[in-house]
Amino acid sequence: MSRRKITFVVVALVLLLGGSYLLSNLFISMKPDSKRKPDFNIKRFVKADTVRYTQITSPLSAQGRVVSSNEVMLVSEAAGKIQRGNVDLRKGTSFKKGQLLAEIYKDEVELALKAKKSQFLTTITTILPDMKVDYPDQYQAYLDFFNAIEMEKALPPLPPISNSQLKVFLASRNFMSAYYEILQDEKKLSRHSLYAPFDGTFSQVNFEVGGYVNTGAQIAKMIRTDQVEVEVPVQKEQSKWIKIGDQVEVFNTNKQRAHKGVVVRKSDFIDANTQSRSIFIKVPNTDIDELLAGEYKIVQFPGQQINQAMLLPRNAVFNANEVFTVVEGKLKKRQINILKWDETTLIFNGLEAGQMIVSEPLINVKENSPVGIIGIDKPNNTPASKKENKGVEGKQNKGAQS
Repeated sequence: MSRRKITFVVVALVLLLGGSYLLSNLFISMKPDSKRKPDFNIKRFVKADTVRYTQITSPLSAQGRVVSSNEVMLVSEAAGKIQRGNVDLRKGTSFKKGQLLAEIYKDEVELALKAKKSQFLTTITTILPDMKVDYPDQYQAYLDFFNAIEMEKALPPLPPISNSQLKVFLASRNFMSAYYEILQDEKKLSRHSLYAPFDGTFSQVNFEVGGYVNTGAQIAKMIRTDQVEVEVPVQKEQSKWIKIGDQVEVFNTNKQRAHKGVVVRKSDFIDANTQSRSIFIKVPNTDIDELLAGEYKIVQFPGQQINQAMLLPRNAVFNANEVFTVVEGKLKKRQINILKWDETTLIFNGLEAGQMIVSEPLINVKENSPVGIIGIDKPNNTPASKKENKGVEGKQNKGAQS
């Protein structure tokens, strides 16, 4: 190879290596700076309060649903065709207590009952002459009983039987058995007429007029409308502050109208789905401001007195019951005893009075980090200190578990 070619190859290699070096430096300079890890040793400034225990009045507010005080199935006690009563047998129809809701076809039962009454009257006419002779002191009472029997009305009560011989006499003439058979048939006939047990409405109708039902068929579901309750699910820990007999206020969801109510029951079990305990509020229902089953309401329970306690924002608590305190300029973790809570605050004790408790959420901090207290300690004027002080306003730590 000539000297000229060797020189050319050497120069080309030098240029190639030099260009690679320059390009690599260029790419390195274009790479963004990696985020600096927070310096936990930079002094931060936090909001903190002195632990002072006082008596706190804490009301409890919760959402509930209006429910009927009575919910009953209208069940047929006889078999037959449904006939119309005094109201329409349809969903949403309202009725008053004592109104005839429906009838089960009863013509045959009525005729059979009248036939038995006729036979019973015949039986009485055969024994009255003998009673007039043998038991003259009882004759007038049984004659009046005979005259009081009417085909369209229930049997009158039997005259008293004080004489054992009279009892034998009546039993030998089948008088007693005939009387009680008629009473039994009257009971059967009454089961063909279905009357309203309270003021209410049909919330569900399974059979309408004209349909055939068997004994035990569920014709409709009825709910009471003149007496309603508000069922409020409350967590078990919160329910201990509610007492039976407490006077409460019941608001619409917009909190514009209020009803007065009273706590009448507390369930003795926990709902498996909501893991809550039901509190029942009795509320008078009026035509002016009617409460309807299914409505959602907000219930304000009275404030309970809690002694030796303090309020704290919920977002200042982490790991369910831990907080930061400031001891000699450093953060220290402490556990508190949570007594009660709502959406934004909680009531606690368990710390020594006079300690400084952090009252805001902190991020990127750990125990023993140096801190100052806003309003007490003077913050440094260094840029780093100002930057870290702004960084405290970031994400919230995990609050107290509900």
